[in-house]
Amino acid sequence: MRAACVAVVLAVAGLLTVSCNGLVDPSNNVTETFSGSVSPQGYDFHLFSVSKNGEITIKVTGLAPIDNQPIGLIWAQSSGAACDGQVLQSAAASLNQPSPIVGQIFQGTYCVLVYDLGILSSAETYTVSVSHP
Repeated sequence: MRAACVAVVLAVAGLLTVSCNGLVDPSNNVTETFSGSVSPQGYDFHLFSVSKNGEITIKVTGLAPIDNQPIGLIWAQSSGAACDGQVLQSAAASLNQPSPIVGQIFQGTYCVLVYDLGILSSAETYTVSVSHP
């Protein structure tokens, strides 16, 4: 009897996971690439939508003219028109280093904001890769 109850609970949990846009294996994520420029004391942001639950990683993959200078990254929720929601993670990031932003993400609209940590003396162009379900 106990085994039957466990089987029923597992089956229901499996159905709920499938019907609620269950978690996507990170190896099946899509990668969106965003580029822009950040001026001293400035920022730039990009919106993206996530259709399923899973894992997110955000990494700096391009930085010029000074490629060894850290920049700030913020991953936040978005209302859909601006990067104006709750901050989910914030980190200093360097070119081609392990992703400083990693975590679970749910279906919705988000943004990645790239900003000067207060050390830029001239504009930096950047490229960030956002991997999400």
